[in-house]
Amino acid sequence: MIDLRLLREDPDRVRASQRARGEDVALVDSLLSADERRRSSGVRFDELRSEQKSLGKLIPKASPEERAELLQKAEQLKADVKAAEAAQNDADDETKRLALQLGNLVHPDVPVGGEEDFVVLETHGTIRDFGAEGFEPKDHLELGEALGAIDVERGAKVSGSRFYYLTGVGALLELALVNAAIAQATEAGFTPMLTPALVRPRAMEGTGFLGQAAENVYHLEKDDYYLVGTSEVPLAAYHMDEIVDADKLPLRYAGFSPCFRREAGTYGKDTRGIFRVHQFDKVEMFSYVAPEDAENEHKRLLEWEKQWLTGLELPFQVIDVASGDLGASASRKFDCEAWIPTQGKYRELTSASNCDGFQARRLSVRMRDGKKVQPLATLNGTLCAVPRTIVAILENHQQADGSVRVPEVLRPYLGGREVLEPVAK
Repeated sequence: MIDLRLLREDPDRVRASQRARGEDVALVDSLLSADERRRSSGVRFDELRSEQKSLGKLIPKASPEERAELLQKAEQLKADVKAAEAAQNDADDETKRLALQLGNLVHPDVPVGGEEDFVVLETHGTIRDFGAEGFEPKDHLELGEALGAIDVERGAKVSGSRFYYLTGVGALLELALVNAAIAQATEAGFTPMLTPALVRPRAMEGTGFLGQAAENVYHLEKDDYYLVGTSEVPLAAYHMDEIVDADKLPLRYAGFSPCFRREAGTYGKDTRGIFRVHQFDKVEMFSYVAPEDAENEHKRLLEWEKQWLTGLELPFQVIDVASGDLGASASRKFDCEAWIPTQGKYRELTSASNCDGFQARRLSVRMRDGKKVQPLATLNGTLCAVPRTIVAILENHQQADGSVRVPEVLRPYLGGREVLEPVAK
């Protein structure tokens, strides 16, 4: 939720942000109008309540003749106050409803456009020339099946399309990735967290996932719970309705959780293998910081992601995501995309988003600095989305005989194993 005072003082900036997102600009004027009704109805209610209290003090002191007239006036005031309160509540509700539909303000440096209008900021690592090495690379599913690591056929049999089993070294590889990611995050000062996968509506709405992203959320209607698509949701809500002392900031958490996504609107995309699935595990970094520290924290999250991908010895690029592809809560987002040899392109592995005070306002997470209390800033960054990372590792580190070299950073978590070998059928 954006600051309504900023909306009133600079509505053109908000209109420009909506336009850059490709969202409804008219929503800004509707919200301005609702906010004006909210404030004017609040003033009207306060005036009537004040008059009602003053009248209440006069009645006991009035003469019998005056008292009858005052009592009649008091009855009318009572009705007026009730009507004014109802009008105020209606205006409050309308303002909140419209404000929740408005995306975060886009950072001025964000490239304007859609999914393909990103700007490449950096490239890292060297893309292998498999032709020069004398063999054609196999895709991750062929490699994973040969290693006894991935079983999508039984995943589909049991749960349907876009589900899978990780078996044998596949399961061990996930555990190695998670442990290595948590170790890096812990060393960087993050508190490890195992978070709930089911959350109440306020947590999901507060993080911005019930707007444009709602179609990809699983909702358990009977119990009114949501399955999270990222541990960002329970981590953002962890300090919901709390005031944090400024001297305790930054607060940094590394959450590990299962994640669930309906993948609506992706029919026909990435249907082979485990790149785009309905359920996966992920390690997510989450930071609470003072508003003035948000941009620097954003850069730090990106650096930790780059450190992780460099340690996995993956070639990757960093992109500045365009305005129309940010998601409602982010003011700016950097993605790290790893090279996938059999696709011949870079694909997203991690994201780092600066949400400024957007989520904090919706979740009522505030900081106290002296006597001043204000919303703080929240940021999130994927460290390891497990299936996509496995895809990148298998394809980039495969060898001509179908084995896969294990990056050195993972070897201590795989019992020192240096190579994953195909298993006998």
